[in-house]
Amino acid sequence: MYPRIDEKSVPGMLPALMGVERYLAGCGLDKKLLDLVRLRASQVNGCAYCIDMHWKDLRAAGESEQRLYGLGAWRESPYYSDQERAALAWTEAVTLVAATHVPDSVFDEVKPYFSQTELANLTLAIGMINLWNRISIASRREPGSYRVAQFKTAEAGELRKTG
Repeated sequence: MYPRIDEKSVPGMLPALMGVERYLAGCGLDKKLLDLVRLRASQVNGCAYCIDMHWKDLRAAGESEQRLYGLGAWRESPYYSDQERAALAWTEAVTLVAATHVPDSVFDEVKPYFSQTELANLTLAIGMINLWNRISIASRREPGSYRVAQFKTAEAGELRKTG
């Protein structure tokens, strides 16, 4: 596999996208929930780079292997809270929007667990991981190369690479 797109050729792209990620990091939703949602959307989309990234981030945050391995079959697995199940159902419906059109039944499932603001932020997070998946898949980002905390935001709000 070889990279198709050099993201450095569009110098404003990554800082703009990272601005949204900084917003999401401070929006009040639990980071582990956001990473679980990101991992599930990446599984649905088949984005190897993002699966690698979010699996590593979740493990570093203390997530169990059992919950990670069971994520693809979360409906049949007893390891997830009702709120997580609702968020995962919402994630799948929003990720597969062309097929699902995000049915009212899924909205009815998720709304008891999230305020309007939280649901809007969760939807934004799902939209962002879908965008990252598309960028990573289209550009052929190499899976396995990500290191936990590889991308951090500087105090000035600019993207920097660590490590």
